[in-house]
Amino acid sequence: MKNILSPRFVLESRRLISLAWPLLIAQITQMLMGVVDTIMAGHYSATDMAAVALGFSVIIPLQCFIQGLALAIPPLLSRLHGNGQTNQVAHAAQQAGYLLFAISLLVTLIWPFTGQLVAFFPMEAALYSITVDYVQFVLLSMPGFAMYQWLRNYCEGLGTTKPTMAITIIGLGCNIVGNYLFIYGAGPVPAFGGAGCGIATTLVIYTMFLSSLIYVALSARLRRYGLFSQLHRPALKPIWRTFTLGLPVAMTLLFEVTLFAVVALMLAPFGATTVAAHQIALNFSAMMFMCPLSLGMALSIRVGYRMGQGNPTQAKTVVKAGLLIGMCVATFTASFTLIAKSTIISLYTQDETVFALANTLLFYAAIFQFSDATQVLSANALRGYKDTTSMFIITFIAYWLVGLPVGLVLGRTDWLTSEPLSAVGFWIGIIAGLSCAAILLGGRVVYIQRRLSSAL
Repeated sequence: MKNILSPRFVLESRRLISLAWPLLIAQITQMLMGVVDTIMAGHYSATDMAAVALGFSVIIPLQCFIQGLALAIPPLLSRLHGNGQTNQVAHAAQQAGYLLFAISLLVTLIWPFTGQLVAFFPMEAALYSITVDYVQFVLLSMPGFAMYQWLRNYCEGLGTTKPTMAITIIGLGCNIVGNYLFIYGAGPVPAFGGAGCGIATTLVIYTMFLSSLIYVALSARLRRYGLFSQLHRPALKPIWRTFTLGLPVAMTLLFEVTLFAVVALMLAPFGATTVAAHQIALNFSAMMFMCPLSLGMALSIRVGYRMGQGNPTQAKTVVKAGLLIGMCVATFTASFTLIAKSTIISLYTQDETVFALANTLLFYAAIFQFSDATQVLSANALRGYKDTTSMFIITFIAYWLVGLPVGLVLGRTDWLTSEPLSAVGFWIGIIAGLSCAAILLGGRVVYIQRRLSSAL
């Protein structure tokens, strides 16, 4: 209790909250863009809504990979910031920018092969045509997406998170207007249906990039770092350092995205009711996950900053503060899920069968919020310590060698139960995987902290 009330602990708690709340609003706003896309395409036709959903499932792994690489930027810059090496910030940031832009160009080269890529998912001709158009439009946004992620993480790495919040809110407004224009058509603009959602998405991404560019160029707070004061040539060593730090993060994000996609596919044989109930629980859980995720992003910035100062003791205090706040948040969100689950489900469906199963699944969703918060906070602490390779290995083991096999055994077989548990079995598997990740990642954080303490 004395440690919790110490001035250092209180200071780090306040700074974490100050960094995290704009990130939380930004993350929720970003999620709302996907919700808006689905709703507005759905009002045009069910086929167009399905095309947007399928197209998004093709695009999201590509965006996650670029975003994962960009997440290497905050710990790099926060260390330089903490170490007082202000003159090195622009060089490090520009090298990361070169990497992200080059990767985005490689991703964009998929464009001519979009038809073959989408053809891997069997579907009717009309759905196929709209999906291909949607994916091709969004692929054109990849350079803008990479540069937006570059500038966003540049700001966040230097402890400036409010611009991210403001720019994503601007993006949401542009997304609604763009969807209306290009999905339904207005004046000289023809109606593109679901494909128009892809046009709007691309325009929104470039709008967010340009907004970030203007902010960074004009911000008095960021002026001393001189990002655009001098153009540095590409240098292989720092580019490779950024890549090796970001690649495990990118692969970790891909593990998570593909895991939940695989679970949805595994539940398909149980019918539409089961899949619908699973999606309700998963969608709501994803919304609640934004709280610990935003706190984790702030945690990695503060840990990197303290390590840049050469102060591992204070970095340890940052982690403790983050975990305590995270557990308080998880207690609140889990309690809210249990108390309000009937109301939550009624927002999604009135089907009694779906309601009953979703009601059960939300109980498990409430339980897993504790291990989910612990694992994401521990993973981001490791990112702040620049120990991302272990994070990659641990999450692969936890998700794919523990969580998915447990879910398969309980959900699809009667090896351990009298009959397959269907969605409940997979959710128990998810809890097992997240709990394993929480224990292993938390253990790795303790190991890193002890190693740093012994080196003092």
